Amino acid sequence: MKRTWDEDWDERKAGKGCPMCAEGRPDETYGNARVFTGRVSDAYLVRGDIGQPGYTIVIWRGGHIADLTELSDADATTYLREVLKVARALEAHYRPAKLNFEMLGNTVPHLHTHIVPRYVTDDSPGQPAKGLMQPDPHRKPVADDVFHRDVAGLRVALSR
Repeated sequence: MKRTWDEDWDERKAGKGCPMCAEGRPDETYGNARVFTGRVSDAYLVRGDIGQPGYTIVIWRGGHIADLTELSDADATTYLREVLKVARALEAHYRPAKLNFEMLGNTVPHLHTHIVPRYVTDDSPGQPAKGLMQPDPHRKPVADDVFHRDVAGLRVALSR
């Protein structure tokens, strides 16, 4: 049987060269702004416009873990509570019709959760968000004033 995953998959899954571990806990990563610092995670509002305002990534910061199943029950509970806190703030701020939660890790095998607000006006109802699956290379980043306003609003909501 021919191997279909990258040859270095096992090493990357074990943490070798993990970019999420290497970056520490920065206030900004790849242009995305940290809106929440939890006990075991950080949440970043994504700057790139994928057509889903409020798209946020929550990253496990308790050492290298590739999958949720590797956590103890206590750590899993803490992580999921932090994901839920971020999700509730996104709901209150953006008022989406639905939230999607994605824990993939097929490209970067480090535990992280994509929280994708869905709207009745988005371009892929009833399906995964099109902007994540087929990014539009011509789409501009979220405007500075809108991005900074949302970052500030979410930080206030998440500091409570």
